[in-house]
Amino acid sequence: MQEKKQGRRSNRDRSEDMRIRLVGAARGLFATKGYAETSTPEIVQAAAVTRGALYHHYPDKAALFLAVVRAEAAEVAAEIERSSDSAGSPPDALLSGAEAYFTAMKKPGRTRILLLDGPAVLGAGEMARIDGETGGGTLAEGLRAVGMDAALIAPTAEMLSAGFDRAALAIAEGADAAPYLAALERIVQGLVAE
Repeated sequence: MQEKKQGRRSNRDRSEDMRIRLVGAARGLFATKGYAETSTPEIVQAAAVTRGALYHHYPDKAALFLAVVRAEAAEVAAEIERSSDSAGSPPDALLSGAEAYFTAMKKPGRTRILLLDGPAVLGAGEMARIDGETGGGTLAEGLRAVGMDAALIAPTAEMLSAGFDRAALAIAEGADAAPYLAALERIVQGLVAE
């Protein structure tokens, strides 16, 4: 009897596994087809679950999409953190973080999810909140570390973030990342020289 209890998974574990399964299936569809062209029956079929299971965990497709966006943004932020941790100086950390961002955004479908459908479905405010909790916060920390005036950190981070996003879209479409990184290096040199 004791062995059976140990082998049984808790409701919490089963729920978490179901959420992971749904997010993974939805992510694949949102990445290839886009939010508007993906239906909940397709998600249910791809996840091999019932429609009731989907709605038990997410009240609607938009809530599931939000979970996908949060997961994608967290993965991007983790890649940036890993690369920045090994950088020597704050300017080097900004540059390696930017390179990691561009690399992370090359994952198929990620620019569609985070940069195109995300703002259209969730709104600019929600995307800004998610960005602030993940990669955007890292960028602000980097600007603080290079000695930027505190009053300029938020607007500078917002402007740089928009530039990173435009570059990421171009790179995802096949543009070379090197010129964008060279331009960023010049910008960072200017920030440090202040």
